[in-house]
Amino acid sequence: MIPTLRQSVCKTTATVAAAASRRQISATASTLADVSVEHGRGEWKTFGDPESYQPGKFQIKTYNKISPDGLKKFPDVQYEIKEGDTAQNAHAILLRSHKLKEDEVPHTVRAIARCGAGTNNVPVARMSELGIPVFNTPGANANAVKELVLAGMLLGSRRIVDGINHMTSLGEQGLAKERVEKDKALFGGREIKGKTLAVIGLGHIGASTARDAEQLGMSVVGYDPGLSIENALKLPRSIELSDSIANAVRDADYISINIPYIKGEGGTHGIIGKEVVGNFKSGAVLLNFARGELVDSEALKTHLDSNDGRYVSDFPDDVLWDHSNSILLPHLGASTGEAEDAAASMAAQTIRDFLETGTIRNSVNFPATSLSAAPEHSVRFTVVTKNKPGMLAHISEVFAVDELNILQQINQSRGEIAYNVVDVDISGHGVVDFKGVQEKITMLEGVLSSRVIYGVPGTGYAKNLEGDYFV
Repeated sequence: MIPTLRQSVCKTTATVAAAASRRQISATASTLADVSVEHGRGEWKTFGDPESYQPGKFQIKTYNKISPDGLKKFPDVQYEIKEGDTAQNAHAILLRSHKLKEDEVPHTVRAIARCGAGTNNVPVARMSELGIPVFNTPGANANAVKELVLAGMLLGSRRIVDGINHMTSLGEQGLAKERVEKDKALFGGREIKGKTLAVIGLGHIGASTARDAEQLGMSVVGYDPGLSIENALKLPRSIELSDSIANAVRDADYISINIPYIKGEGGTHGIIGKEVVGNFKSGAVLLNFARGELVDSEALKTHLDSNDGRYVSDFPDDVLWDHSNSILLPHLGASTGEAEDAAASMAAQTIRDFLETGTIRNSVNFPATSLSAAPEHSVRFTVVTKNKPGMLAHISEVFAVDELNILQQINQSRGEIAYNVVDVDISGHGVVDFKGVQEKITMLEGVLSSRVIYGVPGTGYAKNLEGDYFV
């Protein structure tokens, strides 16, 4: 949240109509020094559309239908919400299933959040190169997916779908009342109590599924080489942890896949393949509400053909779509009003925390960075750089040359990205002019972008675009 003292009035030295003019914005608060930053240098064609620019507000660009409960997280006084191409000066993008293209991400965008766990529809690697964090909402749809997994176990146990189709056919013939008792033997099944469930992947969904399965009287085996302490604490006490997928599924009556889909070498494409399926017991039911590409359809078909197995999923399958032992649903996992509200609310709050304080939480490409509000009489400066030695020293040197005292600084890294947060003392100064400082830092070799967080929404952002300064 932006502290009250930092809700400053935006003053411009040029009007929005002066499309190609140089722009400066200052923020004044009663107990703070004046802060001056540059905003909108150069042609508007490299910045956005002056008609859709509203000084003093963050602009959020949305794709798909975002839950109103989530959008309510953005206060009107600080934010404006625009759909798709109407947002020409977006500071953040909020989306669900829309497949985002790079040309839909203007230079003004600081962050992208997906209302859901997967980010396959966002070019994450390219966003990292551009210095843009991508966020997701892990756990927001966990209950909705978990409930569908449990429903899938019942669908795979009792021939419910076949029975529904049979009764529909009898109804059309006018024979339903006559045959309803006689034909029930055609759709015999088994109970899940006392059976064994193997849970592959013990994140939010997997841990929740394991807990509820235990409550239903099932034995639970789990496998997750990356099990976090947080999720380990959520597991049922009786769970047996296995050292491989093959060993986890060996004695399981039901197998639930709850892992992400990762392309490329060492990824998870086809991870439920011939070797794993070969360890399925006769009659084993595979539940896939994670991603269709995780399963080798041909290998699974052998199990369905010869071992009376079942496959239940909410993803399409070109091989198994009409198999008598396969039940394929629309992609319903997170399609509940509650899940959509929770995901949108989490995504919106994540965006707010990042834009207003610099905090990074639930990012798939940036390091987690938990930040409190900047100290009194200070301005927060964040810098996204390539993860290379000496960057923090170069940044600190620029502040020292301009006689700006650093109160505290944080450096976090993840892969090729480093995230630097510097709180700068502005007490005892008159007007603190960050225009020169920000340009010097942003144009350092290895810097991707920078932000001055000082209380005026939508300003203080600069990028190094392959040697060109964008602000």
